[in-house]
Amino acid sequence: MKQIVKQVCGIDVAQKELVVAFGRMYDDFSSQVYAHKTFVNNVKGFDSLLSWVKKLSEEVIEVLFFMEATGVYHEKLAYHLYLNNQQVNIVLPNKISNYARSLEVKTVTDKTASEAITQFGLERKSEPWSPPDPVFKQMRQLVRERDQIVQARTVAKNQLHAEQAEAIPLKNTVSRLKKQITFFDKQITEVVQEINVLIKSNEKIKVAVDLLCSIPGVGLLTASTVLAETNGFDLIKNKKQLTSYAGLDVKEKQSGTSVKGKPKISKRGNKYLRKSLHMPALGAISHDERFKAIFARLVARHGIKMKAVVAIQRKLLELMYTLYKKQEKYDKNYFNNNTGEHDTEDGKKE
Repeated sequence: MKQIVKQVCGIDVAQKELVVAFGRMYDDFSSQVYAHKTFVNNVKGFDSLLSWVKKLSEEVIEVLFFMEATGVYHEKLAYHLYLNNQQVNIVLPNKISNYARSLEVKTVTDKTASEAITQFGLERKSEPWSPPDPVFKQMRQLVRERDQIVQARTVAKNQLHAEQAEAIPLKNTVSRLKKQITFFDKQITEVVQEINVLIKSNEKIKVAVDLLCSIPGVGLLTASTVLAETNGFDLIKNKKQLTSYAGLDVKEKQSGTSVKGKPKISKRGNKYLRKSLHMPALGAISHDERFKAIFARLVARHGIKMKAVVAIQRKLLELMYTLYKKQEKYDKNYFNNNTGEHDTEDGKKE
């Protein structure tokens, strides 16, 4: 008789519901996903989920809970399971999506997604999740709040410009829009001050921000965003995984000699990371000879400036990860002395 050696509960997390699949692996390495159910994404639903899993599982074998890092919707569930002494495994979305493509699934639904997560958990090893440093969580909330306020201010500025361009602008409308912009400016200043206070309150975070800010073009807000959105690179194991998480990885469609699509970034990742790197990339190109040379070489090759800027964004992100892991500051002479590699527009080395 086959013996159960592993039990996994895979959860596809949405804003309002949890689509769950339950599976097990046997001692002959065969696996089976044999139960499905949907729960509400709140505390009552979490408790119902635990009760359901308890009825289905073999008590002597630990159940591993797997889920994707989907924005913020998975966090309450992860904390609830962790506080109830369950092993939680949070996997980067690109790892699940890449794995799911290897399965023979023609129709993608929440149910098949939960099955793919369960199957991934049964077949792969993953580091157990533990709650990140509260400072990173607070920092992420603040940098995202600032981003939302900046977007609202941009909308107000565009409306003001449009109104002032009218043949006969409405004075009251112009006045209200100016007040809105002033209000948004004040809020942005307050949020940035809170971010500063938060950084100064934690020596480890302060050191990390100083390391990242040693890179040309990278300022406090960029460093804070990168650390916050990656939880201090907690789930990141290598540079390739990091660029994929940010959606800066290159995808290319090629088949035989007849189908050859142009390489382009996937954009299937953390939009806040990508957004935070645009201005720093322009700053690095302007103020650092190494990045300026890479940019010039790429533009000379394909003539597309924005494509070259994206390549610089990717290099900056990888560099931040390297400096954080090594706990070293940026040395502009290090790369010239230690590597002869050149960057291509698709992120490869030549």
